[in-house]
Amino acid sequence: MSDNIFSSEFSVSQELTDTLYRNGTRKTYREGEIILDENASIRSIPIVMKGLLKVIRTEEDGREILLYYIKAGESCIMSFLGGMHNEKSMVKAEVEEASEILFLPMEKVTLFIREYPEWLDYIFRLYHKRFEELLDIINAIAFRKVDERLLALLNKKSEISHSKTIITTHWQLANELGTARVVVSRLLKQLEDSGRLVLGRNRIMLSDSV
Repeated sequence: MSDNIFSSEFSVSQELTDTLYRNGTRKTYREGEIILDENASIRSIPIVMKGLLKVIRTEEDGREILLYYIKAGESCIMSFLGGMHNEKSMVKAEVEEASEILFLPMEKVTLFIREYPEWLDYIFRLYHKRFEELLDIINAIAFRKVDERLLALLNKKSEISHSKTIITTHWQLANELGTARVVVSRLLKQLEDSGRLVLGRNRIMLSDSV
């Protein structure tokens, strides 16, 4: 019997979990590695067993924007949809924290949809979660100021890592927000002056009041 990495949010049975492990291929990745690039063919879908991925969309001018994170027990719904329709990837998946990933071949993805109703339910639940996250991104870009989006991103990173200390750079934050590094640096300095965080070398320490 394999460890069940799926949270109660998705309720995947031990039987299906064991089946996924038997039919998938496990690989480990270091922080910063790309597991799926834009315009690449999708031959398998990644299920995160340990660690954290971030999914990014790149514009023609080279700017990037963070779409969502993929935690343990989750997968990339964009990979599901693209792979099932034989389309190229429209996003890039990058390792945020050292990760162990189970890759499930696309032929097994479609087979299990027919054989395991709970697998289809997992996909739908994942789709619903990602859809809500993308709506939040759209709302933030349309209605929130950059400083509010920056603070929300820092809080999200803190929540995911379970730490008030965030290991990142101004350039990385700017990329994830789809803005300029100089803008992020200015806003971070303002937040530090107001006592909401402390800046260090490639790290940000959030205050308890944030």
